[in-house]
Amino acid sequence: MRIIGMDIHREFAEVVTLDGAELTHLGRVKMTRDNLAAFAVKLEATDHVVLESTGNTTAVVEILSPHVARVAVANPLQVHLIAKAKTKTDKIDAGVLAKLYGAGFLPEVWTPDEATLARRRQVARRTQLVKHRVRLKAYVQSILHAHLVPRCPHADLFGGKGRTWLGVQQLPDDERVSVERHVAEYDRLSVALKDIERDIAKSALGDGNVTRLMTIPGIDMIVAVGVMAAIGRIDRFRSPDALVAYIGLNPSVFQSGDGPARHGRITKRGRSHARFLLVEAAWQTVRSPGPLRAFYERVRGRRGNHIAAVAVARKLAVLVWHLLTKEEDYAWASPALMARKRRSMELAAGMPSERGKKGASADYNLPHRRRADRAGAELSEIAYRRMMEGWRRKSRQKSAGATTEERL
Repeated sequence: MRIIGMDIHREFAEVVTLDGAELTHLGRVKMTRDNLAAFAVKLEATDHVVLESTGNTTAVVEILSPHVARVAVANPLQVHLIAKAKTKTDKIDAGVLAKLYGAGFLPEVWTPDEATLARRRQVARRTQLVKHRVRLKAYVQSILHAHLVPRCPHADLFGGKGRTWLGVQQLPDDERVSVERHVAEYDRLSVALKDIERDIAKSALGDGNVTRLMTIPGIDMIVAVGVMAAIGRIDRFRSPDALVAYIGLNPSVFQSGDGPARHGRITKRGRSHARFLLVEAAWQTVRSPGPLRAFYERVRGRRGNHIAAVAVARKLAVLVWHLLTKEEDYAWASPALMARKRRSMELAAGMPSERGKKGASADYNLPHRRRADRAGAELSEIAYRRMMEGWRRKSRQKSAGATTEERL
């Protein structure tokens, strides 16, 4: 079995082959589809190709996979032998990849299927548009600040009332033109954002996993789709801790010798967008009654708001693993709220509004219906608080009855 190591760049890839203990340099291959296809034809069906994960890795894997036995993609953050090497060239990097794979020490990453890749691209495009819109608002705010214009009294500067207020402010002519240009660009991006969200909603309507995650309070269609785009297949993760580490919500640990382990901040390694979505969802989740809000308040009393929100985000990741693995909905989901989320997703997908027709989502507008849905979640919150209080009381009694040596 030959092992082909490739160190990929934007314009070319350095290629070496490891056959037994002999390492041979095969030269460079230009990073175009035609050149890669010609290179793939020369490979043998028993060859194993190994390369690092980069921006164009997916296309390379797609071209080479039909011609070889396997294509392995290495995690660049964990290939320390390359990152810390004193003598570093493209040829050496490709050779180290091949040797690590041959020895069974190559840290690989999962190669997503085409459906997951398409969903990730959609989520990435939406994120870019949202960031660009936020940037345009900041530009307008900086212009107002530079000319001593007071804060907008309305919640949304680019809303109807906000634009009316913005139109009567005293600004120089060139700044006025700049503000109008930013507003027009904002409107153009809003149309593009609506189109992308329609495509995302259409694909999410038939996905049971997205609907299942939406039963969790604080998680809407965008968060559910973003998390599923990062996860791909839940069976890749053997435990909730594996999913938490993949998203980067696990605490860092420092330990040496027989000394105690010290836990620091979260690692922030892995899918950063999924981590951001879960933290944002955590702030919404704790506004609804339930065990997660009780957990948030318990941590907030000791560590503060932000650490408590990150702790809730980690709980959400654990909950996501259990729901997807067991194929169950959230136990304390609100039926009326879930019906409203479902209807919002249908409208985002372009389905007709059907005004005047009363559906299941209309129950959410009835106060007594919302109170009835919240009753079960409030009971679960009370039960969680009582359980934690009993656990603390038992811990104090056990500590008080222990000897000094046992406590140490």
